[in-house]
Amino acid sequence: MTDLAPAPTAAHSKRDDLVAFARRSLRHAQAGTAPLADSVAEIPAENYVDPDRWQLEIDRVFKRVPLVAGFSCEFAEPGAYRALELCDVPVLVMRDSSKVLRAFVNSCSHRGAQLVQGSGTTRRLSCPYHAWVYNTEGALVGIRDHGDFGDVDFDCNGLTELSCDERAGIVWVSLASLNGEQDLDIDTWLCGYGDYLDTLGMADASFVNRQSVGGPNWKLAYDGYLDFYHLPILHKNTFGPDYGNKAIYDAWGPHQRVTSPDERTLALQDVPEDEWTLRNLTVGVWTIFPHISIARFGAGVPLFMISQLLPGSEPGTSVTTQHFLAVEDPSEYLEDIEKQMAFLLRVVRDEDYFTGIGIGKALATGAKRNVMFGRNEAGGQRFHGWVDKLINAETNVQVAALLNAAEPESQQ
Repeated sequence: MTDLAPAPTAAHSKRDDLVAFARRSLRHAQAGTAPLADSVAEIPAENYVDPDRWQLEIDRVFKRVPLVAGFSCEFAEPGAYRALELCDVPVLVMRDSSKVLRAFVNSCSHRGAQLVQGSGTTRRLSCPYHAWVYNTEGALVGIRDHGDFGDVDFDCNGLTELSCDERAGIVWVSLASLNGEQDLDIDTWLCGYGDYLDTLGMADASFVNRQSVGGPNWKLAYDGYLDFYHLPILHKNTFGPDYGNKAIYDAWGPHQRVTSPDERTLALQDVPEDEWTLRNLTVGVWTIFPHISIARFGAGVPLFMISQLLPGSEPGTSVTTQHFLAVEDPSEYLEDIEKQMAFLLRVVRDEDYFTGIGIGKALATGAKRNVMFGRNEAGGQRFHGWVDKLINAETNVQVAALLNAAEPESQQ
C-alpha cells in the first residue's frame, strides 16, 4: 500500500519533506492519477453498532491515549483556564503562575463539586459549593471554617492532576492514569508528526470561536474526514465542485495527512520550487488519531477549523466541536468569519452527519455484514486498522511498542 518515507536527518528539514510530498502530488495531478492501496478492505458492519465493541473503543482508545483538549493561544496568560468534558470526565486545563500548562480533574477534594465552568482567568479556584480554595498549581490552600471542619492534610488533598502536553500550539490531555494505566509519552504518541504539525503555524494563531454539532457513531464521522472520494458527490451543492475525488495519504503511526492532486496542486507547476510557501506546502486535511481533523479555509484571513470529535452517550451518537483559529488578526473580518462558520456547520450537519446518521441506522439492521473501503480509500483502511490495534492491546506498554515500531509512510 505504501513506500516508507525517507528517515529525516538533522540536515533534512521538514520543508524538504513537504516539498517532496508536493512534487509527488504534482506528478499525480499532471497524470490525473492517485496512488492506490493493494486491495479493497472489508470492515465488519457490527463494528459501528455493537455496544460491547463501542465500550472497548471508549476504554482502550479514548480513555488511554492523549486527547486534544484545546490550544495554546487559549491559555496565553498565567491563570487562564478552560473547563471541558472528555468522554464524560470533567477536565480543567489551566496555565499556572509559572506559565506551566496543567490539567486536572475538575472536582473539589471535599465533596467532588466541579470548580469552574467555561473559561476565564483567575488567581485562585474557589469551589462554588463550600468555598474550598486551590491555587493554579492545583494545591489545596484554603478550607472555609477550617477549625470547625477538622484536620485535613493539605498536601494530600490537592486536585487530581492529569498528564498535559503542548506541541505545535495544541494541548493534549490523557485520562489514562484514572484507569491505572501508564500515560503515553507525547513524542511516542505523535510518531514524529508533531514536527509537521508545527509547520501549520497554529502556535502563533489566535482563538476566534467554537461551535458544536451532534453526529453519528464516532467512526462513521471520522471516516468522512479521511474520505475525499465523496467530496464532489455529497457536497455537489456546496463546496464539492471545487475539489477532486482523489486522495493521497501520508501517515505517522495512526495520524494521517490527506491531500488531493487537484487543480490547486497543478498550479504549483507554474511557480519555482523555492517560491513554494508553507501555505502551499501544508494544504489538505491533517488528522490526529482518534478524533481531530484540521482544515484551513479563507474568511478574509486564513482560518483553521479544528474539528474535535468525541463519542456520544451511546454507539450511534457523537459530538463534534469545531474550533476556529486565525493566523492573522481576525478583528477586521469577524463578519466574514461568522458566515464561514455558519456555512461549515451547515455542510457538516446537513450533509456529512445527516448521511452518517442514516448509514448508522441502516447498518444496525444487519442487512449488510461488511462495509468496504476501496483501493482509493487507503486512509480509512489505516484508521480502522489502528482502532483494532489499540483495542487488542492490553496495556499502554503494548501500545507504546506498536507506536515505536511504526515507520512514517508516504504513498507514492
